[in-house]
Amino acid sequence: MISTVAVSGYRSLRDLVLPLGRLTVVTGANGVGKSSLYRALRLLAACGRDEVVVAVAREGGLDSTLWAGPEQIGRSVREGAHAVQGVVRRGPVALRLGVQLDDDGTGLGYALDLGLPQKSTSAFGRDPELKVETIWTGAAPRPSAITVDRHGAHVRVRGDDGGWSELGRPLRPFESVLTEVVDPVRAPEALRMREQLRAWRFYDHFRTDAAAPARLPQLGTRTPVLAADGSDVAAAVQTIRELGGGDAFDRAVEEAFPGSRVEVVVDGAQFSIGVRQHGLLRPLGGAELSDGTLRFLLLAAALLSPRPPKLLVVNEPETSLHPDLLAALGSLIVNASRAAQTVVVTHSALLLDAIAVAADRAGARAELTRIELEKSFGETIVRGREGLLDRPNWHWPSR
Repeated sequence: MISTVAVSGYRSLRDLVLPLGRLTVVTGANGVGKSSLYRALRLLAACGRDEVVVAVAREGGLDSTLWAGPEQIGRSVREGAHAVQGVVRRGPVALRLGVQLDDDGTGLGYALDLGLPQKSTSAFGRDPELKVETIWTGAAPRPSAITVDRHGAHVRVRGDDGGWSELGRPLRPFESVLTEVVDPVRAPEALRMREQLRAWRFYDHFRTDAAAPARLPQLGTRTPVLAADGSDVAAAVQTIRELGGGDAFDRAVEEAFPGSRVEVVVDGAQFSIGVRQHGLLRPLGGAELSDGTLRFLLLAAALLSPRPPKLLVVNEPETSLHPDLLAALGSLIVNASRAAQTVVVTHSALLLDAIAVAADRAGARAELTRIELEKSFGETIVRGREGLLDRPNWHWPSR
C-alpha cells in the first residue's frame, strides 16, 4: 500500500503531503488544486517509465509547472499584517515528488528533485534535469536507511555490509536511477520501486461524443485492462465475463439501469456493445447510447478489471452522470478498492456520500480516507490541517 504522497513546487502544490488509505476520496471546490494533484500523481508514475522529463515538457516545462507564489508564506502575511511579495530566493528552484510505501510491514520510499539546467548550449537547454533521487527502506530517508543515492550525475548504492559503492558510470541529467540502475542484486529497491510506479493506472474523462471509439466496432482481443480512451470496451467486458467477473458487472448495470443488460456482439474479429432495455425489441448499439450510459459502462469496465493495478486513480468519474447513477458508481468504486488501492478525485458531494454509504454497506468504512482541499494565498492545503504536526511525517533529501 502507498501510505504517503508528497509534492513540492508543482503549480499550486507548494508543499503538500497527503496520507493515502485503501480508498481515498479527494474533494474540494473548483480551482483548489484537485487536478494539480491528479497530474502530480501521473508525473510520479512517469518516473517509473523514464518519462517524467517528457511529461513536464508537455505541460509547458518547469517555467509553466512551478509554484508561482513566494518561496515562503510567513505568518504575518497569513494574518494580513503584510502583503504577499517576492523576496530573494534562498533555496534552489525545484519541483519535488515523493512516495512512501508500506508493504508487508516493510517501508520503501522514493523522492525526486527536478531542477533547472545549468548553462547549456544544447537545443534542449530548457529541459528539466534530475538533480537528486533517493530510495530508502523504512518510514523515512534517514542516512542509515538510504539504499540508492543520486546527486547530479553520480549514483551510489549501499551494499549488504552497509558500505557504499559507485554505480560505475555517471547518469545523464535526463536519466533516472529507476530505469538505469537495473540490478536485482545490488539495488533491488530501485527495481521494486520502478515496478510499483509502472503498475499505477489512471482514468480521466472518457470520450463519449458521437465519434468516440467506444461507440464503434473495434478489433477484439483479450483485454484485461481497459484502454485509457475506452476504445476497447466491448473486448474488456467480454474478458471480464470470461475471467469470472461477469456477475459483478451485470449487478452494476442492473443497479444503475434496472432491467438492462449489456451484450457483446462479435462479428468476426470486430467487437461492439449492445444494451438491452426493458420494453425494447432489440439491443441499442453503441451509437445509440446516451453519453451518461456509455460513460457508466466504461467506468464499470475500468473498475472491474480482472488485472487490478497497484494504484487506481480516477479523476472526476461523475462527469456526465445523472445523480441517480452515483449510488451504483459508489458501489463500483468500493468494490474496486478491495482489489486495488484506489484514489478518486471529485468535486461531487453526492458521489462522496454514495461512496460512504457503499463503504458502510460493505463494512469498509474504516478503509475510507476523505481529503478535502482548499486554497490559502494561492497554495493548496488540506482543510483542517493547519501545521506540520497535522500531516504525515516527510523529509525531502537535500541537494
